[in-house]
Amino acid sequence: MENDQHIKRKIRTIVITGASSGAGRAIALAFARHGDHLVIASRNIAALEELASECTMFGAEVKCIACDTSHYHQVLNLASAAADGGEIDIWVNNAGVFAIGNFDQTPLEVSEQVIRTNLLGYMHGAHAVLPYFKKQGYGILINNISIGGFLPVPFGAGYSAAKFGLRGFSASLKSELRSYPNIHVCDAFPGFLDTPGMQHAANYTGKVLKPGPLVYDPDRLAIEILKLSLNPRPEKMVGSFASLMRLSSALFPTLTTAIAGSIIRTYLKHAKAIPPTNGNIFCTVEYGNAVHGGWGIPGKPKAHRKYIALGAVILLSALLIKKNS
Repeated sequence: MENDQHIKRKIRTIVITGASSGAGRAIALAFARHGDHLVIASRNIAALEELASECTMFGAEVKCIACDTSHYHQVLNLASAAADGGEIDIWVNNAGVFAIGNFDQTPLEVSEQVIRTNLLGYMHGAHAVLPYFKKQGYGILINNISIGGFLPVPFGAGYSAAKFGLRGFSASLKSELRSYPNIHVCDAFPGFLDTPGMQHAANYTGKVLKPGPLVYDPDRLAIEILKLSLNPRPEKMVGSFASLMRLSSALFPTLTTAIAGSIIRTYLKHAKAIPPTNGNIFCTVEYGNAVHGGWGIPGKPKAHRKYIALGAVILLSALLIKKNS
């Protein structure tokens, strides 16, 4: 029995895309604390090296790979470097970008790049890693999709196209892989996160951007993704707000979208003016490489429960009024 207790568990190889900031950085740190071997990727190699130093403090072995997931051959090279003659246990598709503005006033090449990164980038990751999974007979692909996969984002048409497409892609892939019981595809759907993503966004509204009034700690998402790697399941809603919005959009899609659009229009009407920007759509930026964006209360997701409850009461009341009218 004592000998069994000293048997070391296998050190897994974890690939994480978009690891240089926000959710990806939080996910990398969670796996580092767990003692896994990390292969972290993004376009910002300097930020990756800084993250690697932090991860090694937990005893993790880390490899940094510069990779733009919108380019398939770079993702193929990432998979090859991660395997390095061995195996890949977990692949976390996380890299993403965001653009906001009226669709016809947002340069089409920007919307196209959002789709290349947020949809094709995930497909590139799956296409690159699945041959390794099939050869070794096991593996877990985790897609960080967000509540945007269920709830359309007004003024974010390219983003919504990518996120809704991801849901369909993942569902198709799960069905296709039914004959491989030890290969899992898991989707995570967090609510709005307190990350630097809004600072990095392309913005054609002419107004300063802020996330919604309710944001979650990305460390909470990271913990849930670590759990998925240990006990895989097809999907995981992260946060009460995400579950509420999914239900609302399923039962009353028109009303839910109308309310979301009204909230954004009201905010933009009163927000401070700024010039348009491409953000980090086409190239990396040298700011906002932390886990948190400073929008919420890091580490205290329960502090938002009273706001969730209030929002639920207001929203459900509106839905009932609409249903009975």
